[in-house]
Amino acid sequence: MTLAARLTRQPIPFDRDAGADAARAFADLGPELAGLIGGAAGCSPYLKGLMGREAEWLRTALAAEPETVVPGVLCPLAEVAPGDLADALRRAKRRVALFAALADLGGAWPLEAVTGALTALSDRAVDLGLQALVAEEIRRGKVPGAVPEDAATAAGMVVLAMGKTGAGELNYSSDIDLICLFDETRYPGQEHEARAAFIRVTRKLTALLSDITGEGYVFRTDLRLRPDASVTPVCISMAAAEQYYESVGRTWERAAYIKARPCGGDLAAGARFLKTLTPFVWRRHLDYAAIQDAHDMRLRIRDHKGLAGPVVVEDHDMKLGIGGIREIEFFTQTRQLIAGGRDPSLRDRTTVGGLAALAAKGWVPAEVAAELTALYRAHREIEHRLQMVQDAQTHRMPASAEGIARIASFCGEADPARFRRELLARLMRVAELTESFFAPGKAEEGPELTPRMAETVEGWRSYPALRSTRAVEIWKRLRPQILTRMMRAANPEEALAAFDGFLAGLPAGVQVFSLFEANPTLIDLIVDIAATAPELARHLSRNSAVLDAVIGGSFFAPWPGVAGLAQGLAAQMAGAADYEKRLDLARVWMKEWHFRIGVHHLRGLIDAFEAGKQYADLAEAVLAAVWPVVVEEFGRKHGPLPGAGAVVVGMGSLGAGRLNAGSDLDLIVIYDPAGVDQSAGPRPLATRAYYARLTQALVTALSAPMPAGRLYEVDMRLRPSGRQGPVATALAAFRDYQETEAWTWEHLALTRARPLAGNPALAEAVEAVRRAVLAAKGKGAQVRPDVADMRARLLAHKPGGGWEAKAGPGRLLDIELMAQTCALIAGDPARRTEAQLRAGLRAGVIGKAEEAALAAALRLLWQVQAAGRLLSLAVPDPSRMGLGGRAFVLRETGADSAEALAARLETLAAEADRIISAALAG
Repeated sequence: MTLAARLTRQPIPFDRDAGADAARAFADLGPELAGLIGGAAGCSPYLKGLMGREAEWLRTALAAEPETVVPGVLCPLAEVAPGDLADALRRAKRRVALFAALADLGGAWPLEAVTGALTALSDRAVDLGLQALVAEEIRRGKVPGAVPEDAATAAGMVVLAMGKTGAGELNYSSDIDLICLFDETRYPGQEHEARAAFIRVTRKLTALLSDITGEGYVFRTDLRLRPDASVTPVCISMAAAEQYYESVGRTWERAAYIKARPCGGDLAAGARFLKTLTPFVWRRHLDYAAIQDAHDMRLRIRDHKGLAGPVVVEDHDMKLGIGGIREIEFFTQTRQLIAGGRDPSLRDRTTVGGLAALAAKGWVPAEVAAELTALYRAHREIEHRLQMVQDAQTHRMPASAEGIARIASFCGEADPARFRRELLARLMRVAELTESFFAPGKAEEGPELTPRMAETVEGWRSYPALRSTRAVEIWKRLRPQILTRMMRAANPEEALAAFDGFLAGLPAGVQVFSLFEANPTLIDLIVDIAATAPELARHLSRNSAVLDAVIGGSFFAPWPGVAGLAQGLAAQMAGAADYEKRLDLARVWMKEWHFRIGVHHLRGLIDAFEAGKQYADLAEAVLAAVWPVVVEEFGRKHGPLPGAGAVVVGMGSLGAGRLNAGSDLDLIVIYDPAGVDQSAGPRPLATRAYYARLTQALVTALSAPMPAGRLYEVDMRLRPSGRQGPVATALAAFRDYQETEAWTWEHLALTRARPLAGNPALAEAVEAVRRAVLAAKGKGAQVRPDVADMRARLLAHKPGGGWEAKAGPGRLLDIELMAQTCALIAGDPARRTEAQLRAGLRAGVIGKAEEAALAAALRLLWQVQAAGRLLSLAVPDPSRMGLGGRAFVLRETGADSAEALAARLETLAAEADRIISAALAG
């Protein structure tokens, strides 16, 4: 029986001219086939084009038994030479697509026959392409130990068909979801070489199927369903995939594997792999947690795609929208996941078959299964028509009335209004049948939440920290406690938003959640941080290992000082096997101590000035411990330090011994060649080049991103001649530069220079040079005018105001500039700002009242600056800060309100501005 004898319906030509032309071209085949072809061409420019290209073949196919047409296209492909396979597959795609479309439009084939024909083409194309490409790799000797006969099973590589491909339900213009794996047991000791070959094969296979040529394309391919697709290669070993699913596999991946089947390559190995995943996909217990997971997934898809609004026909997504195909698929798969672990008869790959199996076992009422099956078929028919118009991978209804009328005609409906009504009715019926099943209940008890908070909490289920079953189980016990504590914050919504940032950033949850559960005080700490310093909470999520330090005995112990810190870090690094591991351990260690300082400051255990000193101590200890490690590693290649060695000198705030939570390090390196021209090592370097490259190695050790992040950002612009000067300076050159070439601002910077690491004798020599230069250069008449000119340029674009503490007239930088001027004029070696101001008082640069006023302004400004940087705010703005952060700043400064603090800052800064201006005027 030919196709003509099976026709039960006809599409109505939307473009009557195109339809009439096509019908005339095939009029000799009889009115039924001519009408079918005319209707198809009149609705689809794509099908009309295929008819033109394949007219001769189509005539032959229409005269044959429909069941023989697709095998007649696919079977001869096995004889095609590899070089001709790409074109042959594309011709086969045109022919299968054209015949399947006509059989579908004419009602001659049911849905399963249409999707089955498209899937058969996909399987054939994948398998033949894989065999040909693996054969080529074997011929080139790239697959270890493989012989030409192994190409028949792709030498142990298998392609798993996923999604609609796996279920045999391919859309008319669908992409194909594939996962590519290889059997690593065939390559003991040579897995790396085999994987490289199979990765090449996978990439070439994708191109073979997807690239658009003059003959068209075969299938778009999507490889993103593989384990951890953002970081894994396109083909991985079966062992690696199994390990991933066992450790972090998620519910959506379990659902995806309901439809999985091997479709190309080593089918037996693929079947064995799928068998090993049975415990992952099909849980032995009744898995009702899958309902919540599926519901969450539906909502996320809707929100992500913007599909949560009212249901209208125009632009409605027939796949993902409300009442769409995905609703029926989720409904079916979720029930399969719930009970399929105990009842293998429910593990049908297809949606229609799955519904039938569920109905047979009483999991779904028979009438509901029958109705959903009919709705599913109707939805898929429209989906196919949408894709047939232009061979587009779309599921959306047209946005125009004309476009909808075209689809109505394609479905054989002459009345677009009736088509709309019936479609809307079907969509709403699907939603009605499925929504009640997915609607979540109250999972845990807890406090009443505002709608905004409830929405935030609902989103937590999608976070990486809650991927594993164990993490979810612990979290269910923790969540009520956390939310209850959160409701006690000054602004619960704000605190919850910050905690959300912490939770979202956690890469995994089991360890951290277990830590919380065993140490409830940590929950209080996290809530406190979230309510006060949201950025610190987000930073904490990326460095959650620091929480281990909180439960250690030393977290609240007295501050150990620089020597104790340096000794501790050196001991930590000594146990590491290699250089990079030492630097990474240093980062972990530093972040723990850095976190401790911030927590102590946040909780009022130390004030801003103690915190500033401790941050500086920590940086000094890091330099003292890391410098010898860098020198040792550098010396392995280039020999020990030539001459008298080098010192690392802290400048700016580091030299002054006061940093904030966000400070970088201003450094310079000074060395003494002591007459030695080059190093003595396996790869000797000239002394100048040696110290320049050693300095660069130090900067890299401190600032390079590693798994545990960075230690510090480094700024070396305060070295002689700034960016133009060498990164490391010889002692004699440093002395000469300071005495003969340096500008006044460089002498000001020298007032805070402090050797921190390196040769102690050289450090003393550098300090002697510093003191001598300050004593000599501060007496010049040009100091004040130079500083006044520099100050004017600094303030030109920084007016200050509000809670701005750092920049502006009479603000921190301005007062520090005045303090350095006092030290320079006095020739005093003091480095701390307060001590420099007192030196200015003793030298008569400023009076006692002026010194007191500047010191008072400095104290308040530093309190605001330190608090702001702890909160990760460059400029604290009370109008944009949360209540917790604002309260912290007010507590630190003793101010009653934001307005009172701003007024006080303005008053003190204005007085400081007046004093500085007068002092620099002389």
